[in-house]
Amino acid sequence: MQLEIRPDPAEVGRARRWARSRLAGSGIQADEPLAETLILLVSELVTNAVVHTGRPAVLRLSLPPVVTEEATVRLEVADRSDRAPVPRCAGDDATGGRGLALVDGLADRWGWSVEATGKRIWCELDRCAKSRELSASCGGGAVAYGGGASFEGLAYEVV
Repeated sequence: MQLEIRPDPAEVGRARRWARSRLAGSGIQADEPLAETLILLVSELVTNAVVHTGRPAVLRLSLPPVVTEEATVRLEVADRSDRAPVPRCAGDDATGGRGLALVDGLADRWGWSVEATGKRIWCELDRCAKSRELSASCGGGAVAYGGGASFEGLAYEVV
């Protein structure tokens, strides 16, 4: 499933509504922690694509055909900018610059890759039988950043 995103900040809300509608028919309930986390990640990744590239993007959501307690959901945002995510330290008073730090903290896995026409940033969430607050039991927070490098304590900005 995919949604074309225009380079307009209003698209972020449309992307969240689209993702919620896809979840509704998947067997993942709207009030599940997985769904709430996924919608936040959609918001962060689409915002980065819209604000920092100023170019169209494509949001992809891969839901398992049968949702079980061990199912994995994959979210991807492909944009037409070939500029890599750049680590950025966000100060205490900064109003931005924490998007990919949130992705790093909330997703079970995430990374990015160069594509023929730009790049793709992806993340995965595992639907565990236990609460997402116990994410360590599901491998929470593992990051694959541009070949495995990790920048702990830094915020990331897609530029």
